[in-house]
Amino acid sequence: MITAIVVAAGLSRRMGRPKPLLPWGRRTVIECIVATLAASPVDDILVITGHEHEAVARRLAGGPARAVFNPAYAAGEMLSSLQAGLRAAPAQASAALLALGDQPFLEAALVEQLVAAYAGGRAQIVAPSYQRRRGHPLLIGRAYWDAILALADGQTLRGLLRQAGDSIAYVETSNPAVLHDMDTPDEYRRRLEDHFRLAARDAPADTDVEPAPASELAPY
Repeated sequence: MITAIVVAAGLSRRMGRPKPLLPWGRRTVIECIVATLAASPVDDILVITGHEHEAVARRLAGGPARAVFNPAYAAGEMLSSLQAGLRAAPAQASAALLALGDQPFLEAALVEQLVAAYAGGRAQIVAPSYQRRRGHPLLIGRAYWDAILALADGQTLRGLLRQAGDSIAYVETSNPAVLHDMDTPDEYRRRLEDHFRLAARDAPADTDVEPAPASELAPY
């Protein structure tokens, strides 16, 4: 069993408004991420909330994901949200897929590749790689969970991954989106523009691809 942990608890200071609730087509960013994960081979989806917990939880109500509140969201970094997700994961979960709450362009096909690499016994940690640069999401086997839960304030997951070194298996991808997130309004606009441009390019001729509403692209 694989549990997806979507870290979406941050204060979004640089964005100026909650990133999980930003519009992304007809849905919000967090709804798009959850929909993608629901179409992938993961068995369970946890969304770790903090800032604007109630608003995010309302968006998830009735869907396939469960909201888990991280009480340390204001002082903690992403690590505290990952730790909250690991603690809330089902006992039968053998691995956790760490997904970022500001990557609505996540692809189910990539998640499937990561899960297949893990199931094939390649490694306890599997990551996507674009031009030899590690991206997200990360698939982390239970063998590493205790080490992650033992990390203290000020420590980072990056340090643990550095120690893992050659024991990490990489899935090569031609999509640079695995390296991208959205921290500022300018990044949001660029990602949104890129998403709808590529969607329109790749859609069948008889498919109506909804363009990015002008209000989403307007300066803040």
